[in-house]
Amino acid sequence: MSEVRVIQIHESIFAENDRTAERIRERMEKQGTLFLNVMSSPGSGKTTTLVAVINRLKDKLNIGEMDVDIQSSLDAQRVADLTGIRALQIHNGGLCHIDADMTARALLEYDTAGLDLLILENIGNLVCPAEFDTGAHKNVTILSVPEGDDKPLKYPLMYQVSDVVLINKMDTVAYFDFDLEKARERILALNPNALIFPISAKTGEGIDAVCSWILAETERVKRGA
Repeated sequence: MSEVRVIQIHESIFAENDRTAERIRERMEKQGTLFLNVMSSPGSGKTTTLVAVINRLKDKLNIGEMDVDIQSSLDAQRVADLTGIRALQIHNGGLCHIDADMTARALLEYDTAGLDLLILENIGNLVCPAEFDTGAHKNVTILSVPEGDDKPLKYPLMYQVSDVVLINKMDTVAYFDFDLEKARERILALNPNALIFPISAKTGEGIDAVCSWILAETERVKRGA
């Protein structure tokens, strides 16, 4: 009988990523910058939501944005054009996610000193981005009404790792079979501490509440709490 060699690996394959992510958080905390990682499926309204939020906060906070896509700079350009803030486009080489090392390399090209808020608009995907810590202080997921209230059941990890869930396109709820309370129950079953904000980036519904949360979080980071 041939001898089989057994190798035991006691360190998570994400260990180096997690160490890099922690270094990013430490850097952001030292300079008093809140770092948000925004995730969702394609077409959920990430960019539209971020434009709405940034335009309400840009007179109160110094804001930067980094946008991840496989190709094109359309979203970063749109954010820059519609808000006037500095936006950086990150091409991730065709991958379905961005990890802490990629984030760290992007930060070498983006001077974050003096920023109160840095937003990472992650690539549109409900699977891979949830697996990688980017170094953000908070993970935000956008679930749009047309996607259905069953998304938390199909992609549980995304909702388990998210501190905040924005339920977008509430202006369309009358036209889709979407039960807000079911969505809320399913999210909280996976993550009892998740904050849930029903919003409409188009009409502005709920955006003030999101901005109030962000302002409170920026103050928390500045205090070192």
